[in-house]
Amino acid sequence: MLVELSEWFWQERLWFPEGLGWADLEDRDGRVYAKGRDLWVALPIALVFLIIRQIFERTVATPLASLLGVKETVRLKAPHIPSLESYYCRVTKNPTQSSVASLCKQTGYSERQVQRWFRRRRNQDRPSLLKKFREASWRFTFYLLAFIAGLAALIDKPWLYDTKEMWQGFPVLTLLPSQYWYYMIELGFYGSLLFSVASDVKRKDFKEQIVHHVATILLISFSWCVNYIRAGTLIMLVHDSSDYFLESAKMFNYAGWRNACNYIFIVFAAVFIVTRLIFFPFWIIYWTWVYPVTIYPPFFGYYFFNGLLMVLQCLHIFWAVLIIRIAIRFLTNNEKVDDDRSDKDETDESEEEEEEEGGDKKHTKKNGPMQNGHTVHNNNHSKTE
Repeated sequence: MLVELSEWFWQERLWFPEGLGWADLEDRDGRVYAKGRDLWVALPIALVFLIIRQIFERTVATPLASLLGVKETVRLKAPHIPSLESYYCRVTKNPTQSSVASLCKQTGYSERQVQRWFRRRRNQDRPSLLKKFREASWRFTFYLLAFIAGLAALIDKPWLYDTKEMWQGFPVLTLLPSQYWYYMIELGFYGSLLFSVASDVKRKDFKEQIVHHVATILLISFSWCVNYIRAGTLIMLVHDSSDYFLESAKMFNYAGWRNACNYIFIVFAAVFIVTRLIFFPFWIIYWTWVYPVTIYPPFFGYYFFNGLLMVLQCLHIFWAVLIIRIAIRFLTNNEKVDDDRSDKDETDESEEEEEEEGGDKKHTKKNGPMQNGHTVHNNNHSKTE
């Protein structure tokens, strides 16, 4: 059954233009071609990335956070109340007003106390600034090094300057060592992101991030199997060109360096829009969607490859809207650049009220009775009277 399924899945008419097939990618005359079995190398590379990340975050990111002055927010811990904890874990973290009233009856606490407990409990589950900083610094380091390595691997390649060269001689395109390692390292990194997704900081676009990672892994794997490697290297280079700006802006944001964060974010927004909304659709997708049909008839692999590119482009548009919204808010109102996707700590208003009340009581002892939050002098008569 599995053999028959494999034979059907890898049949040549699905993945190659008419007249071409897997036999064209057999190694010969000293020429080496990409093969599907090579992709298994990405699994141990992904595991190595997970190990390196743990070492990097402890030995590099944590001292760097201290050097930049990353300050943790002091969070009050919610007392252990079994019934509230059970409701929080099994039902919802944000109870409705009717649910709060029901919980008040069960626990004997007031409505304000129950609401305060849920605020504190939600804040406990939110990732700390240090965790966010370490994650951002790890991604910044990888994206920067990947962009430099990708640029070094492509700087002398003709298809970087003349995109038609992507398809010259396709699919019989010799695999270069630099292409091999560029592919395996990128694939291993995105695999590590999927492995660590459960422990990473979750943002509001969590589902879109998962779709992006899966589409990227499929795109890299498919382009490798059918020797779309030249197009694949260009796509990876374009994506790596802006991501390290975003991660560095996050690092400065967590450190409280407002001006550095704001201006780096504006640079990131400009690079993102140019590379993802101009270069990617009008430079790369054009030469993978429009040009190939002038040299061979469309086939399933052609539609599959370009379909994945369109999924990425839809995600680019989604993120561009968020980025432009933040940039406009900063440029027009000079507001602090803040990630709309991040889950922010909730202010415990009841605590502030208690602090104010406590301060008022102390003030009352010294200055007499209070009325509407102000000290009453001389039995409600001013000195001038």
